[in-house]
Amino acid sequence: MKLIVTEPFKTLWAGRDPFEAVEQLQGQVYRELEGRRTLRTEIHGRGYFVKIHRGIGWGEIVKNLSTAKLPVLGAGQEWRAIQRLHEVGVPTMTAVAYGERGNNPATQHSFIITEELAPTVSLEDFAANWREQPPEPAIKRALIEEVARMAGNMHRAGVNHRDFYICHFLLHTDKPVTAHDFRLSLIDLHRAQTRAQTPRRWRNKDLAGLYFSALGIGLTHRDKLRFLQVYFQRPLRDVLRDEASLLTWLQRKSERLQSRFLRKYASGAHQ
Repeated sequence: MKLIVTEPFKTLWAGRDPFEAVEQLQGQVYRELEGRRTLRTEIHGRGYFVKIHRGIGWGEIVKNLSTAKLPVLGAGQEWRAIQRLHEVGVPTMTAVAYGERGNNPATQHSFIITEELAPTVSLEDFAANWREQPPEPAIKRALIEEVARMAGNMHRAGVNHRDFYICHFLLHTDKPVTAHDFRLSLIDLHRAQTRAQTPRRWRNKDLAGLYFSALGIGLTHRDKLRFLQVYFQRPLRDVLRDEASLLTWLQRKSERLQSRFLRKYASGAHQ
């Protein structure tokens, strides 16, 4: 069993079984799936997000593996990713409680509680009107460079996200956002993988997802080059030469993702 509980839950759950106590937390439920529940709760006026994982059974695990999907086997994936990102200075959530009971991945019970990041707006929403109403160039440049820095540091630290889209970057709005004074945080790490080194395949999948999610915000060719230079931490000429095959693959992959998205949206729109 693994268990780490800090305040306010250390006091709140004193003398209780944390695995039973977490199940009794009340709040707004954001997701209720077989094997996973996500909700927002408040303790002493402060918000927290709670993710509870219950074993999904060997049948579901085998089903995921047979379709080349890696199943989420518990809260440990998010806990490990959060700790690694903190170690290397990538801004993300702060976990205040984590528990894991049982060694069998099909029946394991686990949970993670993180502090709510508020007030914030997703980068997707912040940039939604950029194509029609271009932002101040300095702010746009600073945000691109920060996303690139965070992405590069994450991958160099051995973490790949698996849901790496601009909607999972939160821009803090507790004060006016300027090019020289802003904060971004990376969220939604429940599918993340943490290793000594990120495999190229998984790094590339993350980059493709990020590129696809930014297609609609009016990025210029220069914006994309700026991202690449900061992400790879190498002279742009070297990046364009050494990563030519990756850049071609990213373009094709993002186009396929876009086509798949449009087909899905079109079919849904007619139902």
